[in-house]
Amino acid sequence: MVKVDLFSDTVTRPTAPMRRFMCDAEVGDEQQREDPTVNLLQDTVAELLGKEAALFLPSGTMCNQVAFAVHCRAGDEILLQELAHPLLYEAGGAAALIGTVFRPLAGPDGFFTAVQVTEAVRPAVHYMPRTRAVSIEQTSASIGGVCWTLERVRQVCAAAHGSGLVAHMDGARLFNAVVATGTSPRAFAAPLDSVWVDLSKGLGAPVGAVLAGSRDFIEQAWLFKQRFGGAMRQAGIIAAAGVYALRHHVERLADDHQRARELAAALAELPGVALDVDRVETNIVIFDVRGTGLSGEAFAARTLASHGVRFSVLGPYSVRAVTHLDIPPDGIARAVEAARAATTTH
Repeated sequence: MVKVDLFSDTVTRPTAPMRRFMCDAEVGDEQQREDPTVNLLQDTVAELLGKEAALFLPSGTMCNQVAFAVHCRAGDEILLQELAHPLLYEAGGAAALIGTVFRPLAGPDGFFTAVQVTEAVRPAVHYMPRTRAVSIEQTSASIGGVCWTLERVRQVCAAAHGSGLVAHMDGARLFNAVVATGTSPRAFAAPLDSVWVDLSKGLGAPVGAVLAGSRDFIEQAWLFKQRFGGAMRQAGIIAAAGVYALRHHVERLADDHQRARELAAALAELPGVALDVDRVETNIVIFDVRGTGLSGEAFAARTLASHGVRFSVLGPYSVRAVTHLDIPPDGIARAVEAARAATTTH
């Protein structure tokens, strides 16, 4: 039985006040743009990000796919970091649905540079794909939730626009970066042509994400929302969770970040565990258990079996923990004890 779930921040459940807020939501046919709560959520996100309009979608993956569909034609190329979510965890959606191809850019620190973007743009010849877009993932999750700085975002977007590309942000954990860096969401979003925010990770809503951009971009996005099966009806019930989360759960992300740092510091003290504590900027902790003699799978199996603490496994020896609002008050202490028991009884 899972007692402390560090698998991901996607395991969060709506709080009791959020559930009550959802139950009281006004609803209508959102495909006719008549659901007042959906409209409120979209207007709220557009205002937060400083964009003309926004669109409520069932998932962040659909936000990426819809954005790529609007920005690109079949055969176009999208630049992104080599471990980015659209490349690894979206079932090849851009290729299957849109016919676009990805060009991964090396970035062992989780980022790529403006110079890399400029150098990766292909010449305008008929036998090469057209480099069309650059995608930034905020935070860089597969590297440990590290934050793109505002200056780096601006530089990459300037390089993209200077080369005739569009700039998109996969903002699955954008608000984690906002809280960690003190940079406003509007500032992060300003240089981007499209950006979305997830509601069902650290913000704790049960479902949904919101894509934002220019009014023309969002009008085109409505078409692909329909085409990809994202059309909903009385969606205000779930949109209300997003409204509540944006009002009540953004600032509390700082608590998740603090608990992640506490967990990282304790794990780093365990023999055989390799972890760079300084890399823990938000709510994701990635560590290596090679030195314990255990594989990542074995480590995770032991902590779950002995203490009910669930970690996720990223590679042969790489393990991840993600903090969130559903972790019990003693959850970090229990996780450390589980890790200590797993590594010392080997």
